[in-house]
Amino acid sequence: MIDVLADDGTWQSWDTPVVVDTDDPGYADDLNSARQTTGENESVLTGRLRVRGRSIAVVVSEFGFLAGSIGRDAGARVTAALRRATAERLPVLVLPASGGTRMQEGTPAFLQMVTITAAVVDHKAAHLPYLVCLRHPTTGGVFASWASLGHVTIAEPSALVGFLGPRVYEGLYGEPFPAEVQRSENLRRHGIVDIICGVDELAVIVDAVLRIIDSDGAGDASSTGVDGRPPQVDAWDCVVASRRGDRPGARELLSRIASDVVDLSGTGEGENDHGLIVMLTRIHGDGVVVVAQDRRLQRPGSRLGPAALRVARRGMQVAADLRLPLVTIIDTPGADLSVDAEQGGLAGEIARCLADLVALPVPTVSVLLGEGAGGGALALLPADRIVAASHAWLAPLPPEGASLIVFRDTDHADVMARRQDIGAATLAERGLVDTVVDEGDPARDPEGFARAIGAAVTAAIAEARAIPEDRRAADRAARFAG
Repeated sequence: MIDVLADDGTWQSWDTPVVVDTDDPGYADDLNSARQTTGENESVLTGRLRVRGRSIAVVVSEFGFLAGSIGRDAGARVTAALRRATAERLPVLVLPASGGTRMQEGTPAFLQMVTITAAVVDHKAAHLPYLVCLRHPTTGGVFASWASLGHVTIAEPSALVGFLGPRVYEGLYGEPFPAEVQRSENLRRHGIVDIICGVDELAVIVDAVLRIIDSDGAGDASSTGVDGRPPQVDAWDCVVASRRGDRPGARELLSRIASDVVDLSGTGEGENDHGLIVMLTRIHGDGVVVVAQDRRLQRPGSRLGPAALRVARRGMQVAADLRLPLVTIIDTPGADLSVDAEQGGLAGEIARCLADLVALPVPTVSVLLGEGAGGGALALLPADRIVAASHAWLAPLPPEGASLIVFRDTDHADVMARRQDIGAATLAERGLVDTVVDEGDPARDPEGFARAIGAAVTAAIAEARAIPEDRRAADRAARFAG
C-alpha cells in the first residue's frame, strides 16, 4: 500500500519497536507469530511520505497482524502519529483495515478508540485535512471511531465495511447478515462513503483534495461578467426563463468552471439526496467547497427535503474545518412539501442552515442561478457576497403559491411575481444582490453563460476574503435587515 501511494524514496517511518508485555502466554505466542508472519511488530504502520510532491502523514493498518486489531500499543502508535502530524501541520491519510478492538486486551484496548478520536478532533480543530481510505475489511470499533471522521471518505471497491462483524452477528442471532449491506458501494449510496476507488487511483484523489485545499486565492478576479447597470428584466419573464428545460443548471455550470472536482456523497451519517451537490473543487484557481442545488433532479415527489439540507450543512462544516471559501448555488422550485418532510424536521433544517451560514467563519458567496422559491432557496442564501444571473429570482413561495394565498387561484402568478419584486435587478437595487450577471442566451451559449458566472464568482470570492473574520456574521445579518 505504501509503495503504491508514496513518491519514490519518500517514505519515513515514525515507528519504534514494540516489546511484548503480557502475562498471557497464549497471547504472547500470537503476537510473536504475527510478527514473524508479517515482518511488522504491530498492526499499524505510521510515518510520513510524499504524494505528487506533497508531504502527508499516513497511518496504515496491517490486517495480517491479528486482523489489524487495535490494542494498547497500536492505539498509542496511532495517537502519537496524529499528534505529530498536527504539530508539524501535515495532512493525514488513514488507511484502516481492521477487525476492531483486540479482544485479548479487553477494555483497555477498547478505550484506545477514545484516545485516538480525541487526537483526530484536535487535528481537525487545527484546520488540517483528515482523509480516510476504508480498506477491506474495516469493522468494529475502528470503523466506529477514527475511520468515520474523515473530511473525505474513500473506500476500496467491494470492501466489507461495517460496525458489526458478520461472524459475530451470525453467532449471536443464528442467521447470516445480508452481505450487500456492508459493502462500500452500498455505503456510498447511503451517503457514508464519498468515493469508491482502487489503490492505483488513490494518489490521484489525495493529490486533487490537497491541491484544492492548498489553493490560496489564486483566482483571476479581473472580470465580473457585468457590463454597466444590470439588465432590467420583467419579474414574470425571469420566472419563465428560469424554468426553461434547456437552461443550464448547476452541474452544467460547474462542468465548465470547476477543476480538480472531488464529490462528497451525503451527510456521512447515513443520509443522501442527489438533488444537492457538495464538492471540493477549484474555480479559476480558488479552492472552494461548493454546495449546489441540481434543478434537474427536483421534481414533484423528489424535491429537496431535510436530508438535502443536512447534506448542505456537511458541506458548510467541511468548509469551516478546512478554511476554504464556501460557494452556494441556488436553483430550486422549492423544498419538499410533504408529510415525510414535516416529520423529518424540514423547518428546523432550514433554520440550522441559516444559523450555520450566518456564523460561518470563512468567506462565502451565494449564486442565484435560476429559481429561488421559498425556504429551500433561503437556506443557502446568507453570504458575504451574492451573485445573481439576470433571470434569477427569489421569492417566499413560487408565484403560483403566492397567487393562491392572495387571489385563491394560480391565474395571477404573473401579477404576484411583479408585485413582490422578486427579480435579480430589483434585488440588486435594494442591496440584497451585489452582482447581476447579464446571462445572454444560456441555452444557445452555455459556455459564455458559465464563463460570465464563473468570473463573477471569482471576483466575489476575492471581495469576501477581504472581510475581517470578526465582522462576517454581523455584516451578513445587517444586509438582510432591510
